[in-house]
Amino acid sequence: MNAREEVLARIATAHRVAPPPNLTYEDIKRGYRTTSDSSVEVLTELLIDRLVDYRALVRQSSVDDLGATIATALEERGARTVVAPAGLDPSWTASLSMNVLVDGLSPDDQLSVSKLDAVDGVITNCAVAIAETGTLILNGSPGQGRRVLTLIPDYHVCVVLPGQIVADVPQALARLEPTRPLTMISGPSATSDIELNRVEGVHGPRTLEVIIVRSD
Repeated sequence: MNAREEVLARIATAHRVAPPPNLTYEDIKRGYRTTSDSSVEVLTELLIDRLVDYRALVRQSSVDDLGATIATALEERGARTVVAPAGLDPSWTASLSMNVLVDGLSPDDQLSVSKLDAVDGVITNCAVAIAETGTLILNGSPGQGRRVLTLIPDYHVCVVLPGQIVADVPQALARLEPTRPLTMISGPSATSDIELNRVEGVHGPRTLEVIIVRSD
């Protein structure tokens, strides 16, 4: 069998085992995994591995040291002005020495694109983090803000709280309301041209720093 015959044979096999065209939505089998036996420690290490592979920066912190950890990350970055969405825990920014702008809930209290473009970074939390794919999901709730907050500033600090790390995509989607504006972030913004030259910061922050809060 030559290569052409092998490809055609595989296509024919796929057609034979495919579901019938009149299969109803209710009859579609959904035997995918919905739970995980992995421990929190295993999931955390897997998430860190994926994030680092995506070239994100990762720190770990205790609950009590979170404010100080955020301050250290921003100071090492040299940030002078950062933005925080309405609803972000005020203790996270209480010890910051730089200027903190708040993006409000109403249009009158929201920062313009030009102001967001001038800040050094943004601080948010997230709704859920997927260990298997290294994906952070924001849903626009308090502390996460508008999607534009994580698209314009060049530096994004995202805090992952205890209990927010899940194993895979089905578990993450089960926690989310599908009608909310979901933003899925898998590492810093990057793209490649036809010659595979990587360019970062094209349609989002050039630098993503994730702070994972331990439960102990």
